[in-house]
Amino acid sequence: MTIRVAVIGAGVMGADHARIIASDLPGAELRWICDADPARARSVADATGARHATQDPGAAIAADDVDAVLIASPDPTHADLVLACLRAGKPVLCEKPLAPSSAECLRVLQAESDLGRRLVQVGYMRRFDPPYVEMKARRAQPGLGAPIMMHNFHRNVSAPTHFTGQMAITNSAPHEFDIARFVLDTEYSAVSAFQPSGLAPGHGVGPVFMVLRTVAGQLVNIEINNNAGYGFDVRCELVCEHGAITLHAPSRTETHLHLGATTDYALDWRPHFAQAYRLQDLAWLRSIECGIPAGASVWDGYVSSCTAERAVEALQSGREVEIRYMERPAIYAAQPFG
Repeated sequence: MTIRVAVIGAGVMGADHARIIASDLPGAELRWICDADPARARSVADATGARHATQDPGAAIAADDVDAVLIASPDPTHADLVLACLRAGKPVLCEKPLAPSSAECLRVLQAESDLGRRLVQVGYMRRFDPPYVEMKARRAQPGLGAPIMMHNFHRNVSAPTHFTGQMAITNSAPHEFDIARFVLDTEYSAVSAFQPSGLAPGHGVGPVFMVLRTVAGQLVNIEINNNAGYGFDVRCELVCEHGAITLHAPSRTETHLHLGATTDYALDWRPHFAQAYRLQDLAWLRSIECGIPAGASVWDGYVSSCTAERAVEALQSGREVEIRYMERPAIYAAQPFG
């Protein structure tokens, strides 16, 4: 069985997904590349062997030689493009976020619920990252006891000058919102958010520190530091009643010289999560072949966007904010946490 794929969005992530589909996924054939910039669409199509390049996402979605669609276009376009895929009855992998607002996510959720089957996978690729998968599996190790806290930090080299604390929550933190739910198998009930004061002039937006409560009584803390300076760095630790599970950064070489040891950090997230992206795209392809959904669902996309909205409210108000989600529709109940 060959699954013919269109990629919408030929920027950084779209080009990476196109390369994965074209070279790393047996059973997939890359047919269309779509981008608002026709030269960029053509360049990525030529580099990956896609047959068609276009500026028109509707044409790519409706094409007879497209079985499935991967969306990596700008965030505000996601909801409408996913809805178009649902109307066409075509499976879709949508980069996060599903939509910038929970209200837009609910439009997609309603449309998929009305369809009566899951066709949408949201690109929370950390669910396929081997260290996180191992952390989730090791929760059941005898003697650890129940998980009670999860510590997370997510650091980038630098952020654009227009970047804000609110953007750190809505753009960077959703990966942490999703993976903590995935590892803990629970939902959130409340969130607090803080930023340090007294940063040096010209530093840019400071870190955002969040504390979330889960309905099971655990605490999850998340540090988002978009101006860490030294490199891209993601780590976490799951604290249980009688032990802990620590997620280490991917293995790197270490240089020992002049009475010291040094290691290198990636400039951005792509080298760090390269395997996760490949495994995610492979799982999506296999889910289309077998008809069994994989990865994060529309429900998970809605939860992340809703959680981000409440966290922004907490940051602005300086108080803990209660989190309430709509009732989970039946089509998402079978596999609530992937």
